[in-house]
Amino acid sequence: MAELSRRDFLRSGAVLGGGLVIAFALPQSQRFAFAQTAPATPPAADPAALDAPDAFLRIGDDDSVTVLINKSEMGQGVWTTLPMLVAEELDVDWDKIRVEHAPAAPAYAALPERQAQLTGGSGSTRSEFERYRQVGATARAVLIAAAAQRFGVDAAACRTERGSVIAGTQRARYGELAAAAARLPLPKAVTLKDPKDWTVIGKPTKRLDSKEKITGQAKFGMDVQFEGLLTALVARAPVFGGKVKSFDAAKARAVPGVRDVVQVPSGVAVIADHYWAAKQGRDALIVEWDAGPNAGLDTAALGERFRRLADTDGKVAARSGDVQAALARATGTVEAEYLVPYLAHAPMEPLNCTVRITDGGCEIWTGTQFQSGDQRAAAKVLGIEPARVTLHTMFLGGSFGRRISSDRDFVTEAVHVAQAAGRPVKTVWTREDDLRGGHYRPMFLHRARIALDRDGHPSAWRHVLVGQPLFSPTPDGIDGASVEGVADSPYLKGVPDHRVDLHAPRDVGIPVQWWRSVGHSHTAFVMESLIDELADLAGRDPVAYRRALFKQHPRHLGVLEAVAEHARWEQPLAQGRARGVAVHESFGSYVAQVAEVSVDGGAIVVHNVVCVIDCGVAINPEGVRAQMESGIAFGLSAALGDKLTFKHGRVEQSNFHD
Repeated sequence: MAELSRRDFLRSGAVLGGGLVIAFALPQSQRFAFAQTAPATPPAADPAALDAPDAFLRIGDDDSVTVLINKSEMGQGVWTTLPMLVAEELDVDWDKIRVEHAPAAPAYAALPERQAQLTGGSGSTRSEFERYRQVGATARAVLIAAAAQRFGVDAAACRTERGSVIAGTQRARYGELAAAAARLPLPKAVTLKDPKDWTVIGKPTKRLDSKEKITGQAKFGMDVQFEGLLTALVARAPVFGGKVKSFDAAKARAVPGVRDVVQVPSGVAVIADHYWAAKQGRDALIVEWDAGPNAGLDTAALGERFRRLADTDGKVAARSGDVQAALARATGTVEAEYLVPYLAHAPMEPLNCTVRITDGGCEIWTGTQFQSGDQRAAAKVLGIEPARVTLHTMFLGGSFGRRISSDRDFVTEAVHVAQAAGRPVKTVWTREDDLRGGHYRPMFLHRARIALDRDGHPSAWRHVLVGQPLFSPTPDGIDGASVEGVADSPYLKGVPDHRVDLHAPRDVGIPVQWWRSVGHSHTAFVMESLIDELADLAGRDPVAYRRALFKQHPRHLGVLEAVAEHARWEQPLAQGRARGVAVHESFGSYVAQVAEVSVDGGAIVVHNVVCVIDCGVAINPEGVRAQMESGIAFGLSAALGDKLTFKHGRVEQSNFHD
């Protein structure tokens, strides 16, 4: 049962028409605050008028139930899973559920203390699981109270069934009760369903956004269009940190449809009636660049620099015992080095952002993972308060971390372009712009030296990582995202003498950013590869070897045993085939996979992947399945083909073909 303090209620006024709105704030300490009102239309873009509650459930007099989500839908399925939580507790037909992205406002923040409204860190389900159930249960409670008044019975005599309240022979639909419910006080406490009584959570459910996307009705950032909107492409420096020395726009201006050519902080923008005119205009543009301090960037040379750093002590991320002494007395050790490359996110929908600047304000349409950050960045450019920036979150055509924009990224640039143009502008990135535009998964070097005991298990482990950090370091100088999956590995917890060092150079000059699974994208690969090296040296089967190391880690062991069973690990394979296994935990989910592969003319062929995941409660098993299938494809691409390299300061690759 959840207790609700009366002073936590956020009230926003009286009934404005048929309907009920329940809003709940994002607390910093497991408190939930609810508000009631009933607008005849959805809330205005600026929710401050409603005391800025951060999520809403609207029940209309037509029985529709609209859930506003404070997360961005980018293919991960949050558009469906969060409404499922509401539907479970509200007891309503699934076909009555509607969904909208919540407006951007401080009170919608996922991290209230930072006023950070964002979608990232695999946190949507974990952060909202209790909250969205609470709002569903609270709505159901006030609807029952309204029905009890109408029926002249005690609330305890009422029950709900698929969007109606029933007492004996009397029945009233939620839509009929919504206006009356909006006038009632909220309950001091609500009781959530026992998991054994769930009828929605845990059931495979079709996604609510599928029909819109299949029929082309879904609106992505690239789909934004209105009267008077122009399109811009920006010519950016081919070397990160480069600047415009001069440019000649005569040929660009001669292209039919080009309206203007303006310099902005990131380069030179060609503004036109439509994309093709802007593209042709940019192609005709002549720019002389000052390459700046990064003209000599070279990934081969950078790799050598990382190796030299790995020869020295770094900041200590994890330590136990005396690893140097343990390695010195070891009779045999394994030494290995892994260098993983820069990787682009490459979402299917390239970056884009539409901006309309008004008198004292600004309106933005884009697919973003970081609404509050984009609001603040736009406000900073224009010299206005963030509350004056209205941001419309569109569907995201993929992101994988790329659309968590910084104050020097695509949204900021689009605001500069619209400001320079003096008209509404959609700034569009081509695929080549995106792949050469930075904000990559950082390149990382791992170097490990490991000793084995008599049983073939690791007894001493020295591990050094070198790569650009994603976050500001903690007081001990450690960027946690760089070492996650190594410093906290269950394998190291059983090693009496171990040490993990990190070198995090900040002067490389290549913009880096979160990339799907963040640090785990390279640490899982390296740790599991090392365990295979150790199993081979010990003469042990890879599954049996891991089984022994996971004795004190039941969830790791559970997925390992399950994947071995489903992959028929003990059964022989066809000639030329081999299997590999890996187990890893990140963001609260435990995953094991077995890949069946062969080598054909030097090329690795992956025939089959068996995957087992323990993610706790699977709200929508179909969503989990889709996420894992997607992750497998994404991971195979990264492992077998993807790589970005630099020569003479420039990215050598340009599109999917290379």
